[in-house]
Amino acid sequence: MKYVVILGDGMADWPIEELNGETPLSAAKTPTMDALARVSEIGTVATIPEGMAPGSDTANLSVLGYDPKKYYTGRSPLEALSIGVDMKDSDVVYRCNIVTLTEEDAPYEEQRILDHSADEISTEDAEILLKAVCKEVENETYGFYTGTSYRHCMVWDNGEVLELTAPHDVLTRRIGEYLPENEMLRWMQKRSYEILKNHPLNLERKAKGLNPANSFWFWGAGTKPVLTSFEDIYHKKGVMISAVDLLKGIAVGAQMDRIIVEGANGGLNTNYEGKAKAAVDALTKGGYDFAYVHVEAPDEMGHQGSVEKKIQAIEYLDERLIRIVKEGLDASGEDYRMLILPDHPTPIQVRTHVAEPVPYLLYDSTAPQEHTWHYNEREAAGSGVTVAHGWDLMGYLFSDK
Repeated sequence: MKYVVILGDGMADWPIEELNGETPLSAAKTPTMDALARVSEIGTVATIPEGMAPGSDTANLSVLGYDPKKYYTGRSPLEALSIGVDMKDSDVVYRCNIVTLTEEDAPYEEQRILDHSADEISTEDAEILLKAVCKEVENETYGFYTGTSYRHCMVWDNGEVLELTAPHDVLTRRIGEYLPENEMLRWMQKRSYEILKNHPLNLERKAKGLNPANSFWFWGAGTKPVLTSFEDIYHKKGVMISAVDLLKGIAVGAQMDRIIVEGANGGLNTNYEGKAKAAVDALTKGGYDFAYVHVEAPDEMGHQGSVEKKIQAIEYLDERLIRIVKEGLDASGEDYRMLILPDHPTPIQVRTHVAEPVPYLLYDSTAPQEHTWHYNEREAAGSGVTVAHGWDLMGYLFSDK
């Protein structure tokens, strides 16, 4: 038996008036997921433990079978693992987003956050801007590391874990009350804006109609993580396929292999087909028992507040990834189970994460069921099947049902 999880980050949502009360998932044309739902178990699963923040960090740990209350030490250290940061036990790691502020004729504190991803800036452009700021602010205490797109890391030697606000949680708001109280972190953010707002690359971006990447934003602090090996827990050889450092870092911590797919960038136009082929090849030719395929696009479109683009991301996931994985595994003759779900909802209305249960679909090629339902939030909730703890889902996937 082979096993594959396909995770559409932030895919779940709330009913939207302009969709006549449908969600992006229920409004999207998803013939593959709907066909699978008719022969699968569907239900809801609570991926976020009570009292914890609804992030992709806690949620994906949960889906992978790790209780976040036991294993979670912060988001950024997981990303740091992915990019090869050699962390000491005394280090504190922060996410360093490069964001878009409004550039109003006003003090830094009165600017607003327009875009937490600076129009999904390329890693190459972001690195140029990161280095421009680091010439002034980097030293033996504060070190910076290039990640992917707008997502980077800052390591504070012998630092403090401070609760800071994620930029996607305060889009369009004035930033003053959300800035770090720590004087050095606050100064570095402010200085980054002074350096970047007139940087030639940002002037070029604005001339092209792109959002400038004009300020650092620190958040997501944590310390060096320690995860038990995935294979030791589940006795399955697993591989992670994702474009984002968070998921690749979780894989490093869990001692899972990673496959880097060319053109996979965490955006709407990521290489869906390449991810699908990588998963099929890993399971049918690579000797892996388990593949975890993560797609960031629905979450990014939720943060952007775009109904149209979130629907498009879900339709791409269905047609350009899930369909190809199913057809490839069917053609191989392998018995397999496929689990499809989001990690958390990212509702268009609020443009950030919420801690509500999400719909899941579990297909077993050896034991197809017979139903009339489709895969969406409403029908999954109506199935009456619930999983109270997300970290139990992995054991359920692998169980002899």
